[in-house]
Amino acid sequence: MPRIPAVAPQDASLLVKVGYKIAGRRFGVVPEPFTVLAHHPKLFLASARHELAVEKATRVVPSSLIQLAVYRTAWTVGCSWCVDFGAMLQRLDGLDVERLREIGDFETSDAFTDAERDVLRYADAMTSTPMTVTDDQVAALVRTYGDAGVVELTYQIALENQRARMNHALGIVDQGFSSGDSCRVPWAVEAIQEA
Repeated sequence: MPRIPAVAPQDASLLVKVGYKIAGRRFGVVPEPFTVLAHHPKLFLASARHELAVEKATRVVPSSLIQLAVYRTAWTVGCSWCVDFGAMLQRLDGLDVERLREIGDFETSDAFTDAERDVLRYADAMTSTPMTVTDDQVAALVRTYGDAGVVELTYQIALENQRARMNHALGIVDQGFSSGDSCRVPWAVEAIQEA
């Protein structure tokens, strides 16, 4: 249960109700972060617009790499909701979600390509505190994806840091979007149980 309760549809503003309906059709259920954000309808609308705009604008780096970087970021932060949702998105895109079980060992796992490892290292460098991104790391990514691609990748990783940190702070946990327990974040579950 989140630290701030969900806004029930009957208690939501008309705009939020419309958002719930659209999200429910798209994902089969209203994502819990939406129901918590609904306490602030203006931020709810701003977030929805932003997410849709980012989704439409992200076209330079292959979607599979963006999703993998976003997933790793959520996993690193410990947001079980984002990990669960990210696994579902990858499954719906026909990607191999079984390999996500090995995300903690991506450096040595045969489940990941060199290009994926580069992107995962970048996600780690951006997510660590303090950040550890290097000039060489960015230059190598620019050679592969161009300036626009690196900006896109960086934006998506930064956005996932925001989402994951917000959801984790508010106690929003996995909602059952993915199948099985392959997407559980062990330390996030332990932290919530201790709270």
